Amino acid sequence: MNLTDIMSPLVLSLMAMVPIVLTSVGAAWSERAGVVSIGYEGVLLMSAFFGGILAEVSGHASIGLLGGLVVGILLGMLHGAITVYLKGDHVIPGIGINLLAAGVVPFGILAYWGTAGQHQLPFKLYHWKTPYGEISPMVPITIAIAIVTWWVLFKTPLGLRVRAVGENPEAADALGINVEKYRFWSTVYGHALAGLGGAFMSVDWLGLVHKTMSGGRGFIALANMVFSNWNPLVSLIGGWLFGFFDALASWLAPKHIIPGQFILMLPYIMTLIIVAGIIGKAKPPKWDGRPYKRE
Repeated sequence: MNLTDIMSPLVLSLMAMVPIVLTSVGAAWSERAGVVSIGYEGVLLMSAFFGGILAEVSGHASIGLLGGLVVGILLGMLHGAITVYLKGDHVIPGIGINLLAAGVVPFGILAYWGTAGQHQLPFKLYHWKTPYGEISPMVPITIAIAIVTWWVLFKTPLGLRVRAVGENPEAADALGINVEKYRFWSTVYGHALAGLGGAFMSVDWLGLVHKTMSGGRGFIALANMVFSNWNPLVSLIGGWLFGFFDALASWLAPKHIIPGQFILMLPYIMTLIIVAGIIGKAKPPKWDGRPYKRE
């Protein structure tokens, strides 16, 4: 085994970690404010689809990334309106987003491109070329987003207020903090990052739109959020770990060293093992997933 054989999966893992880390960081911020969403799988899928359309229409992959970001913002506003202002259940809207994406994307691919299940995009975002593979500019951007989000969340007054409405909204309300505003915009931010991650998959990393391209990454990102104990900085480590096994599966598949079915199971097996190891140890914010109603 030469250096290329060792480095190639590591470079691939940096690309594979981007959607997981972005979604994990966004979910961690949202849940620190007390809002739970399990709809990130649908957000990834919808933003990948609409991001691909906008990239083709505009002729620029970067426009596709912005389009995915906007899709995430809109879905975050929908989820936030239901959970924060209408005091609805936090789980059901997320299920609805997942089901919506599972219907809209397969139909949309057929209706817009006239192909069944998949469409190859004509271009991708510019990548830096290395001897061991290509790296997207989104890799350092993702790392920067995780670091800045951690710093704001734990080192600034804004982050303190966000954490306050997730830990003790009654006390935050008594101090004059607008609980609903902070919860709503935290939800929007969380979904916006997931939207960026979804568009990255279609217009940057994979260069195609597929009806199942999210591949469980939204749920893996939630597992990574718990693994990181709702810490955006630690999400980088967990995201790279999950991304590594995802990339390892892609790297091993054409080599026929291990049966293909087992290789495809690798990322999900590791998710189960890691989550099983942290059950009972991770502590979510006290008001996570609970609607707040002023008495």
